[in-house]
Amino acid sequence: MLSLAVVLVSFSLTSAGVKLEPGVNPSYVAAVYEHSVILNPEPRVPLSRPAALLHVQKNLDIYEEQAARAAQQGAQILVFPEDGIQGFNFSRSSISSYLETVPDPQQESWNPCTEPDKYNNTEVLQRLSCMARSNNLYIVANMADLQPCPLSTDPTSSCPPDGRWQFNTNVVFSSDGLLVARYHKHNPYFEKAFDKPPQPEIITFDTPFAGKFGLLICFDILFQEPTVTLVEKGVRQLVYPTAWMNQLPLLDTIQFQRALSLGANVTLLAANIRSDHLIMTGSGIYTPFTATYHHAKNGDPEEGRLLVARVPVLDPEWLGQQAKEEGVLNSESSSPAAADDGFCHNESCSDASTAPPSLITFTSSMMYDPFTFVLLNETEGRLNVCDGTFCCHLQYQRFPQGSSKELYALGAFAGTHVVNGRYALQVCALVRCAGWDPSSCGQIVEEAESKIDFLLEGKFGTRYVYPSVLASRMVLEDPEHFEKAADGRVTMKHSNMTGGLVTACLYGRMYHLDNE
Repeated sequence: MLSLAVVLVSFSLTSAGVKLEPGVNPSYVAAVYEHSVILNPEPRVPLSRPAALLHVQKNLDIYEEQAARAAQQGAQILVFPEDGIQGFNFSRSSISSYLETVPDPQQESWNPCTEPDKYNNTEVLQRLSCMARSNNLYIVANMADLQPCPLSTDPTSSCPPDGRWQFNTNVVFSSDGLLVARYHKHNPYFEKAFDKPPQPEIITFDTPFAGKFGLLICFDILFQEPTVTLVEKGVRQLVYPTAWMNQLPLLDTIQFQRALSLGANVTLLAANIRSDHLIMTGSGIYTPFTATYHHAKNGDPEEGRLLVARVPVLDPEWLGQQAKEEGVLNSESSSPAAADDGFCHNESCSDASTAPPSLITFTSSMMYDPFTFVLLNETEGRLNVCDGTFCCHLQYQRFPQGSSKELYALGAFAGTHVVNGRYALQVCALVRCAGWDPSSCGQIVEEAESKIDFLLEGKFGTRYVYPSVLASRMVLEDPEHFEKAADGRVTMKHSNMTGGLVTACLYGRMYHLDNE
């Protein structure tokens, strides 16, 4: 389960590579590929099977090149993005020629590369299987799956009228080409071509080099099923194909990928699509201690990006088995807390009852939700803002750069988000406003010059709180301290920023209220 105990550790972050401290756990080499997908220009027009295969082979040719590159760099597992093989924007009927029936690896053993004639219409599965086998690495890819289902007159039946389910699906192949896992996306996001599975699937697969990994896809990351259920079952390594449209200021791709890794104390291998007109970019290899990531900026060539990094094994069962075999178990590395820095860290100085009275508050929309804001009008100070009974507290010191004058605000929101998805939230966010008018607070901002030392805190009604610090031009910074207390109090502290602050956020997910 996500820990209720206090977590107080230091983190390090790099956008170029990962360095592991001496004495850490055994490690492995992971790779993710951000793919500039070759699209079907008319996705709603049905194609013949040969025409559909001609299209997907263009993307699979690129996958083949990247698998070879990853293998040359020592990768043991490679993750490709959601929709990377066939693209998107299909209708239920127009995607039909792209569909392949993926057998359940929990029910049968099949190696498509060595047994290509076992099933018809499995050309994509065969290509991926041989790709894994020829490069001697585990491959995770996303594709379109067809599963027959029993037609029924029962109104509660989930079988569609055409007698088949169409699923957005992750497939996993071992280094010898064996199909070892199949996961059907549980939380579709405006995907007319695909069905929601009748039951959530909690799917994992085992590897000889790092133990157990869990599977999720894109929008799944915001929900209890399957993401939190996997973590609660002790899965600490997650594989995440996605086609995520960036949503500043709180849900940029790398921002929330990193937030989940830190908040859930897991490794996340995240591969996104690169598409400028759909605002898709942002992939990474994240552990609780380090991050290797890529986020394209305006003007960058629209091309793919392979990321490769060595990361520590986090699977406790695998580590325990290694310890038995070797007679020793290295503990996870953690850094000591920083020395006294002048910030309040105890309950008496951060309690709402001792915070100064709130300044004038105002409401402004952020991510389509009505946040209650208060402005940062001084170069340093303490602020308190509440949305109902949920309150956020901030202690800060600003360091404007040059002649820069920028407007910042502290916002709180407690309620159910209902636009493009429904999910319950408690959020504390310090954001740079887009302009000088308070109504611009909460709008999209990508750059900032003001550096801010801060201590941000809220008392949450959930233990699922995800921290993020996003600096100017899509640079991640990790909080120096991120602390969860058993009473629900969550604190994030950061100073000495390398760039201007765009967003500092504690994103609380009230999963238990999603359906209310």
